[in-house]
Amino acid sequence: MADEKKETKIAKNVEKIVEDVSKLTVLELSELVESLQDKLGVSAMPMAAPSPTATAGQAAEGEAPAAAGGGTLVMTASGEQKIAVIKALREINQNWGLKEAKDMTENLPAEIIKDGKAEEVKEASEKLKAAGATVEVK
Repeated sequence: MADEKKETKIAKNVEKIVEDVSKLTVLELSELVESLQDKLGVSAMPMAAPSPTATAGQAAEGEAPAAAGGGTLVMTASGEQKIAVIKALREINQNWGLKEAKDMTENLPAEIIKDGKAEEVKEASEKLKAAGATVEVK
């Protein structure tokens, strides 16, 4: 019953759009997203991982990343599976585009996270190692 109430609160024009979008293929959905981003001047990239430059806010909060067991994550080698490493880099920081991630695999050593939290550095390190990269935590 909750679903029925939710459906009745949706405006008719929104309901029609949802119906039309549900009929699109994945490729068409991708084109739709790109078109909406261009038209509205926005990005659909999630902001899950902080950028390496976001450490100023952490310091202002009184956190000491290095003292908490965190540090700086540096990729020293990208390994044989560069595509997997590029994908892992883009998972770590969704703000990085394909070119930035590719450049990091070619210009080594590359600083991936600077003065990050311990759990953030550990998670990123595991992702890169799983993809075949060699990393150091400083």
